[in-house]
Amino acid sequence: MKHHFGDFLDRTGDYWTSIPNRERFAFIADFKIENKIEVKILTISKHQDKEHWEQVFDCPNLEELTLHDPSKEQVQAITKLTQLKRLRVTFFRATDIEFIGNLYNVEELILEYVSGFSDLTPLLKLKKLKSLHFENLRRVSNFEGLRGLDSLRYIHIDGTLDWNQPIENFEFLKGLPNLEVFSLGFIINKSKYPAFLPILHLKKLKKIKIGRATFKTNEYAFLKVAVPNVEGCNWDLCWDYHDNFEFLGKRAGYVKKNSPIVKERCDEFIATFERMKNESEIIIKSYCG
Repeated sequence: MKHHFGDFLDRTGDYWTSIPNRERFAFIADFKIENKIEVKILTISKHQDKEHWEQVFDCPNLEELTLHDPSKEQVQAITKLTQLKRLRVTFFRATDIEFIGNLYNVEELILEYVSGFSDLTPLLKLKKLKSLHFENLRRVSNFEGLRGLDSLRYIHIDGTLDWNQPIENFEFLKGLPNLEVFSLGFIINKSKYPAFLPILHLKKLKKIKIGRATFKTNEYAFLKVAVPNVEGCNWDLCWDYHDNFEFLGKRAGYVKKNSPIVKERCDEFIATFERMKNESEIIIKSYCG
């Protein structure tokens, strides 16, 4: 499924200043740039003439670069742009992402449809990195390589409508001490309950963004207990949706609004959820000693 160029960056707060996806082509360097000193944002791709895309090296105040379907030559060359603060890479197959690790001033990083690599540890070189957006990283399932990104405050991990991003476990959260926003899109959770036990280490967490049918119900109950004051943990247990009340959780079911037992079914689910919360409290108390 090709990218829709939607803007999925949470622009509340100061996490993102990168331009929206759909604006990337407005900054493509396919002409001779006259006032290079004024240029702060550019897009390059393998479809451009070399004389045009190489102008990026003559723009001393360049802060943001989009590599859209780039060539290997372009990717290797941008390691010289150590002044970059914002980088977006889309539609590129790479054996590794070492080239990003050299861009030590990058604060915002977006990887979309970047395949072929599985090791995220080069990102540990980015000591100023505050915001990460991952979308459709086909070879990545283990995110342990992010442990130690002390500057990171925002992370979003996503797949697409036709492919869910696998995540082996959430142990990597233990190594993100300053994380404030934790956001998940189309993903597959590969770990057993309670998958979110590591979230107890996130003392600065402010917001969670997780769809209501991504995890089994007991994981949502765990989050309600583990981070009760974090924004985004207010999912409706029985969601009023068209002709149904849909229960919280993956394959949790629903009840028709016109069913004669609608109240009974909803009350039963709410009671089950409360039991799950009680179980979560026991687990958390045991874990915290």
